[in-house]
Amino acid sequence: MIRTADRMAATLYQAGVRHAFGMPGGEVTVLVDALAKAKIDFVLARNETAAAMMAAGACVEAQRPGLLVTTIGPGLANAVNGIADAMQERIPLIVLSGTIEEHLRGRYTHQVIDHRQLLAPIVKASFEIAPETASAVVARAIRLAMTHPCGPVHIDLSPSMAGAPSCEKAAASFVRLQAPTPDPQSALVSDIRDRLASAQRPIILAGLSAARAAGAAEFTSLVERIGAPVLTTYKAKGLIDENHPLCISAAGLSPRADALILPLLRQADLILLLGYDPIEMRASWLDPVDDPSRIIDIGPPHDHAMHLAGRRIDAAPMDFLSAMLVDFPQRSLWPNGEPQNVRKALRLSVADAPEWGPSAIFETLQQALPTEAVVSVDSGAHRILLSQVWRCSKPLGLVQSAGWCTMGSALPLAIGCKLSDPNKRVVAVLGDGGLEMTLGELGTIRDRNLAITIVVLQDQSLELIGMKQDQAELKRRATGLGATDYALIARAFGGTGVSVQTKDELRSALAEAEGQSAFTLISCAIPGDSYAGLL
Repeated sequence: MIRTADRMAATLYQAGVRHAFGMPGGEVTVLVDALAKAKIDFVLARNETAAAMMAAGACVEAQRPGLLVTTIGPGLANAVNGIADAMQERIPLIVLSGTIEEHLRGRYTHQVIDHRQLLAPIVKASFEIAPETASAVVARAIRLAMTHPCGPVHIDLSPSMAGAPSCEKAAASFVRLQAPTPDPQSALVSDIRDRLASAQRPIILAGLSAARAAGAAEFTSLVERIGAPVLTTYKAKGLIDENHPLCISAAGLSPRADALILPLLRQADLILLLGYDPIEMRASWLDPVDDPSRIIDIGPPHDHAMHLAGRRIDAAPMDFLSAMLVDFPQRSLWPNGEPQNVRKALRLSVADAPEWGPSAIFETLQQALPTEAVVSVDSGAHRILLSQVWRCSKPLGLVQSAGWCTMGSALPLAIGCKLSDPNKRVVAVLGDGGLEMTLGELGTIRDRNLAITIVVLQDQSLELIGMKQDQAELKRRATGLGATDYALIARAFGGTGVSVQTKDELRSALAEAEGQSAFTLISCAIPGDSYAGLL
């Protein structure tokens, strides 16, 4: 007998799902069995929100959906932060939750909550499964999750429905939508080409959609033909090699960087947005220029009120850019060299004078890791600094929660990335606050034999909040953390634990971690005021 859950699992497998993340409960046992039979590996997490972020890490390139499985009531409720993260991070996440049988819902109350109402603000849609349409509903949910802007879609499944004989003849197929290629001779393309060709001070600002759609070599070739300087959001870092002279910097949450970047934007006579989503930006990016007619926004649509644009073009950004650059003239831009001056000033602004501190740690990491490594970073002062100083040479090499900005994301993101590509070097960078929120996932890493390197910046503080209290001339409250021996905890979980206090010690620990079959946690003790003047 082919069960309804079997049809669902087969549909997910056809769409590219290879891992499910979550914590099982009695209501999803049949589903877990069906996933195993469909060769979808169930990864037992220690926390449902972490499981959602693992799924995000596993589909970081958004070429396939992630899968979160939770049980009824408290299981799904505990995943809310991870599901909200998927919504604001544009992750195509399928959320499968167990639910109580329909005939009991009017009377039975134990662990019962309205799943649809709970998730309504943070999912694109919510469905319930019946044997007659199960596979078709899953295929619809996948299409919706992967339609821009990508996001989570929820599906409820009761035990009787999961085990009922399927009424469908086969699993529904999942077909990817493809946008038509723009015509280089069309009036729209010609008009934008003419505007770009006449601009003397153009700037390109690229975002996540462009990073998902193009490789660094393709994008770099296109922008070199234009000759315009490039800014990216944090999540689009590496779309152009950040050592390339046309790359100014990444923009996001740094007031220090904004003080240099925003005046440069105001000098531009044309701002070309490519796959840009302002959800990553802070409030200082509201209406960044006073004349919206200078902004041309190319890419999938976003619902936001951060700024207006003189032209809004719903098109695949790389395809449109390629069409626009047919017969494009070469010319000199920015005759006074302002972008290069800003580029130099930005690098100097985050230089760390002391021999030991966050910038020294990041510099050592940058030198030690191969360019193809994937680095995940948690939320906090360290993330803002790392996002400014880290040099990515390829897209999607730095993974983070940049729209939702939740703490506790780096470790589960690293787990998902490593499971997706076991041969890749994966490093998680986080503060002591983020680590203590997700310490249980060291057990997940151990159980899955994942050789992840974890670098913890331990300043015994929620330093970003402390700095905000300082700026408001308030006494620091509720930000101090005790001194925890993280190296000892790592060893208790079956990994290697090391405490370091110099660059040489860090280099040695990173080299040793590369050859380990288990995870390595490197605890870096830093002074509490390490970020002063750097953000």
